[in-house]
Amino acid sequence: MESSSHAASNCHDALETFRIPSLLPSFYYIPAFLTTEEQSLITQKIPPNRWTHLSHRRLQTHPSPLTATSTLLAAPLPSWLTTTASVASRFEELGVFNNSPHRAPNHVLINEYKPGEGIMPHEDGSAYAPVVATITLDAYGVLDIYSKGVARSENAREDKSPSSRIQITRIFQEPGSLLVTIGSSYRDLLHGISAVNFDETLGPSTVANWEMLSEETRRTIEEGVGRLERGTRISLTYRDVIKVSEIGRKILGLGSK
Repeated sequence: MESSSHAASNCHDALETFRIPSLLPSFYYIPAFLTTEEQSLITQKIPPNRWTHLSHRRLQTHPSPLTATSTLLAAPLPSWLTTTASVASRFEELGVFNNSPHRAPNHVLINEYKPGEGIMPHEDGSAYAPVVATITLDAYGVLDIYSKGVARSENAREDKSPSSRIQITRIFQEPGSLLVTIGSSYRDLLHGISAVNFDETLGPSTVANWEMLSEETRRTIEEGVGRLERGTRISLTYRDVIKVSEIGRKILGLGSK
């Protein structure tokens, strides 16, 4: 039997295989993490009555939103988010959450982005351990990566409007793919999704993980001369909330048997 340290090393090596080489040393892109059939199994289980509608997208939070003190009330994730397509065991095989406090995700945000919808450049913040794993379902997505610095206007004052953020690159997320962000990439950079109907100028000079995309995806982009029309994309964002309150188990009566 392998020692725990040796097993952890093997998991780390497994994730290292998928490092995006042109970015900081903690972005990992795993194509075909889920098959088309596995994606459908998950999307069919998303409860239709749990959506919160925002101005530019709709979302669900599982098992619950964080409290005002950035605390998660302890409760298990729905099984369809962990056991469907063996998502949790695949995370373990890759060692995605090996260095997070609970060594597993305890919180999932589900976002639905229709064509023309997006989210401003932002960071996930200190409520979570510096590791995030995002699965893309149904349609492709393009994640814009920004530095935290902002451009300066002619009078030398910082322009802090969203459009002034310095975009570093983009990551193309194929349906069924997994994107993992760890450590300095999580802490030191911003990410966002442009609210557009078409993505333009996609190619090897603008997409950090271009060489990691399937031949079919690259051919489709090239045939469109770097232009693709968006579909409706669902993202599953798995994270580990640092502060967890056991009061959640008492309220829900979990763990009493």
